[in-house]
Amino acid sequence: MEVLRATLPWCWSSSISKPPSLQAIPHFQGSESRRLRLWCLSKQNESDPSSKDNQMVVSITGATGFIGRRLVQRLHSDKHQVRVLTRSKSNAQLIFPVNKFPGIVVAEEPEWIDNIKGSNAVVNLAGTPISTRWSPEIKKDIKESRIRVTSKVVNIINNLDADTRPSALVSATAVGYYGTSETRVFDEKSPSGNDYLAEVCREWEASALQVNKDVRLVRIRIGVVLGKDGGALAKMIPIFMMFAGGPIGTGKQWFSWIHLDDIVNLIYEAIRNPAYEGIINGTAPNPVRLGEMCDNLGDVLGRPSWLPVPDFALKAVLGEGASVVLEGQKVLPVRAKELGFMFKYPYIRDALKSILSS
Repeated sequence: MEVLRATLPWCWSSSISKPPSLQAIPHFQGSESRRLRLWCLSKQNESDPSSKDNQMVVSITGATGFIGRRLVQRLHSDKHQVRVLTRSKSNAQLIFPVNKFPGIVVAEEPEWIDNIKGSNAVVNLAGTPISTRWSPEIKKDIKESRIRVTSKVVNIINNLDADTRPSALVSATAVGYYGTSETRVFDEKSPSGNDYLAEVCREWEASALQVNKDVRLVRIRIGVVLGKDGGALAKMIPIFMMFAGGPIGTGKQWFSWIHLDDIVNLIYEAIRNPAYEGIINGTAPNPVRLGEMCDNLGDVLGRPSWLPVPDFALKAVLGEGASVVLEGQKVLPVRAKELGFMFKYPYIRDALKSILSS
């Protein structure tokens, strides 16, 4: 292997990356043989993800969601082939109209097999939103929606022939895996918590872990994603604009956040870079207390941040779901930094300025 790399400096080998231009050559080790895929790039297309040799076919669940939409836009702009795996073709076609997204395939569940077949990677982002009042029915759906879709995708991948099976599965999970704490610091090696969201994340990830061992699996534990058109920030901005913003609860709880562009870039790297494998925390390197987050949001908006939202008021609206906001965890992206991932927005103030000026 090392000889191969030394003699072909602009090539690398991988049994897990499968762009359309891959060629399979035999590689012998003892009496066993296996296929070794060789991907050669010129200096010119090495830095150009839209070059023909680098084009990928990516199937995505949850593509119509907050993160999924931006990921589809990014992949499409780089000339990759995108297959949207959805439960509602009509809804997906409204979000990704043909005139703006030519070439994108929208597939409902009976068509998922044919679309995952031949894909280079599958990105699994599907799941019922958690930022709502939790009834017993909603809690059941939060868990089952994630496990059902993940299990379906994994079963499809596992039942495909090796030569048509995706090389990578990038499956979302959440920092809720770690439980909550005002004092502890969590990284990818930290154990799971013991609350409801931790349970959801453990079972969600367990479903992804059933994928064939020949498939490179990346589990990205995503923090609070900040963007203008969705997520927590979109709900907070109107409150601050009405001069009613302020810390929620004590304001001392940790807020492990990430800019929408950074989480999309992290997923993008996980799709195409063979070094990305296992657990990766999808959070910015500088988490803040929620009170600091609210102070920065007020400053950037030019609005005061003095009117606190008491615990009981939030619980009245969200019930048990208020725990997502009232409790938190300090999560660091140790693995992403080890991999050399460059965060565009490592600091909360810069992230908010970027979002609110767009």
